[in-house]
Amino acid sequence: MNATKNPPLLIELLTEELPPKALSRLGEVFSAQIHAGLAQRHLLTAGEAYQWFATPRRLAILVPGVLAVAPDASITEKIMPVAVALDAAGQPTQALLRKLEAKNIPVSAIAQFEKRPDGKTETFFYQAMVKGALLDDVLASIVIDALKKLPIPKLMRWSDTDHQFVRPVHGLVQLHGDRVVPGEVLGLRSRNITRGHRFLSSGDITLSQADSYVETLKSPGKVLVNFAERRNAIAQQLDAKAAELKASINPSEGLLDEVTALVEWPVVYVGEFESEYLEVPQECLILTMQQNQKYFPLLDASKKLLNKFLIVSNMQVADPKHIIQGNARVVRPRLSDARFFYNQDRKTTLASRLEKLGNVVYHNKLGSVLQRVERLEALAEKIAVHLGANTALAARAARLTKADLVTDMVGEFPELQGIMGRYYARHDGEDPAVADAIQSHYQPRFAGDALPQGPIACAAALADKLDALSGFFGIGQIPTGDKDPFGLRRAALGVLRILMETPLPLDLATLIADAQAGFTTGVLTHPVSEPVLDFMLERLRGLLRDAGYAQDVIEAVLAQRPTRIDLVPAKLDALREFLTLDDALALAAANKRIGNILKKAEGELPKPDFLLFCEAAEAALYEQIKSLDNLIPQQVSNENYLGALSALSLVRAEVDQFFDKVMVNVDDSAVRANRLGLLNVLFKHLNAVADISKLGV
Repeated sequence: MNATKNPPLLIELLTEELPPKALSRLGEVFSAQIHAGLAQRHLLTAGEAYQWFATPRRLAILVPGVLAVAPDASITEKIMPVAVALDAAGQPTQALLRKLEAKNIPVSAIAQFEKRPDGKTETFFYQAMVKGALLDDVLASIVIDALKKLPIPKLMRWSDTDHQFVRPVHGLVQLHGDRVVPGEVLGLRSRNITRGHRFLSSGDITLSQADSYVETLKSPGKVLVNFAERRNAIAQQLDAKAAELKASINPSEGLLDEVTALVEWPVVYVGEFESEYLEVPQECLILTMQQNQKYFPLLDASKKLLNKFLIVSNMQVADPKHIIQGNARVVRPRLSDARFFYNQDRKTTLASRLEKLGNVVYHNKLGSVLQRVERLEALAEKIAVHLGANTALAARAARLTKADLVTDMVGEFPELQGIMGRYYARHDGEDPAVADAIQSHYQPRFAGDALPQGPIACAAALADKLDALSGFFGIGQIPTGDKDPFGLRRAALGVLRILMETPLPLDLATLIADAQAGFTTGVLTHPVSEPVLDFMLERLRGLLRDAGYAQDVIEAVLAQRPTRIDLVPAKLDALREFLTLDDALALAAANKRIGNILKKAEGELPKPDFLLFCEAAEAALYEQIKSLDNLIPQQVSNENYLGALSALSLVRAEVDQFFDKVMVNVDDSAVRANRLGLLNVLFKHLNAVADISKLGV
């Protein structure tokens, strides 16, 4: 049948207010499962994609071109191996009879069973024509199955029923074109009746056609039922109001989605609070407005908080004065709490709070937060020594990094840790570099986040992340699969980005060893140095891949397990240039061949002795290698990696001639060892920058 001859199908579940943070996901999964159920029963026709809808009080789907009756279909079912189905006399076994009963296949059908090989076994198969499903018969079960598959962590019961769902359910619409499809879901019989906005609409709304759903809900229902359309309408209103006020909206991940899930007919109003609250750090005010009240704070051109905010209301009224005043009245106690916490916290210095950290457990095997702070202090000081930075400031910064964890403000808003530490440190008269390091030592917190700036902040940030990596690896808490409860992947990426992008001339292996040394003997019971380095190099592999480097170039550098991460990008760039040279791939192949030969060599190889050369080709190669002995180390020392790689072209012809004319594994042990020694020197030059045998693979 043509899709145009088959009407659309509308399914709507009318509920109490659904969880806002989960609403869009619930809408997507509900509709996807309904669509899959229809497809499984062959009730769909080719045509437009379905539409899903979600508001605070409903989940719905509109599917175009749905059949009332699915076409008949031929099915083939594997029954069981013949040897199991029939006994020695050729009669049906009990196993076969039970299988037929379970599948509702008559015993008389055994005569029509087809024998086919299935692997090494001869098996019975059953073919039959199956009547197409009736939409009226299966739709309710499709809806019930879809509801069971929703990502709902906790179900609830309501009234005196035994039905369970995330929220009480009050209505069910199953409309095929203009016809109600009968069925019962969660104790509700299907109808063509829905409800609009709780306050802006009144009474039941009759849906005459499935495809009139969106417009009928919009008017007279006063509901924008499409989640994406509603979200876009809110975003446009927010931008328009902000532009009127010559302000910008403080970004908040997820807030727009959350308010979209809280309203059905969004209208944006401007609220205001007393300017005296602006004496509190704006991060505190912004967080309480966004997190507790779902408001959108406004910033001026210099990104300073204004004493105005935007409210996404679910009510459209001629005079919004009462809505605006009500929201201002609600937010005022929140702002007062923030001001109280801020003023109370400043009565006690950060340094004087350190003792309280002794009562806060970091991990039961790794001690208290105070013990951790003492490790961070010592490690940051060592890092500062490596950087030639002020060791006293680095140690002080690390010592105070966690002190704000026991402040009232951070206790109320954990998201402000580090941020409040900076404010309180400045209030205490700490050095600005110390205060800045307290805030930025958590950075980078996510992909693309800013890095800590300056050697003091970098020392504190590296100490924090390296201590976590060494500690948790040392007690066997290594990330597996998707599980990373202590954020060690994030910590590793943070260390790598700081070393590589700042850049910092620090040796990663040394840093790991320094971090490990900070733990009391016996605390760490598992290996640390090599496992942590392996873990970080694997993270580096992904980081470089995301940066656009080719896989073979990455592998060539990482094959040498680099620990000066700051030098890695220059090596990668040099290898990319090297690959454009005519000799590059030939030298890469030669390097691989030499590596395979040397793997079989036994014992320590001697330095090549010119007097033992028997062939002109090996003498010629020896002379060319001598020209590289000073050149390549000097280029590498000067970090001129392309120069070092390009110099390898000087030996290309002699290498080819050597392998063409010289047999390495000869019977004479002295000659053989001398030739292996020659190749060993060449091998070191070929791999001075990277393992070029990986190139072109």
